[in-house]
Amino acid sequence: MFKIGSMQVWVHDQDEALQFYTRKLGMEVRSDVTVPELGNFRWLTVGPVGQPDISIVLMPIPQPPMMDRETGDAVRELMSKGVGATIFLTTDDCRKAYEELSARGVEFVEPPEERPYGIDSGFRDVSGNHIRLTQVYDSVGS
Repeated sequence: MFKIGSMQVWVHDQDEALQFYTRKLGMEVRSDVTVPELGNFRWLTVGPVGQPDISIVLMPIPQPPMMDRETGDAVRELMSKGVGATIFLTTDDCRKAYEELSARGVEFVEPPEERPYGIDSGFRDVSGNHIRLTQVYDSVGS
């Protein structure tokens, strides 16, 4: 038996991503550790308040020798097209959350819309990763 503890998203700039996830989305920092022995590698994670067992790793795209330049460029290109990671967030009130996040400067690419499974909306983080915000109906999956 196992549980999901964290997931990773590629980010262009860890400080910029940190500001987005904490100030605009209201998440909290779970860890922010720099490891000098690994070339000042920074392990940076955030997560939703009230859900301490889940974290999102804000991982910079590695430089050579960890990832060759061509691969890094390919990752950046895919992110610019919005085909990097997708994070799925749920809420009890999608329209209210949409209004609150919009007021904090989050730019939605899809406003809340009724779907067969609930009310769904979407936005992208500062690195281009998709984030879905959904209010799932109670009858879904029952």
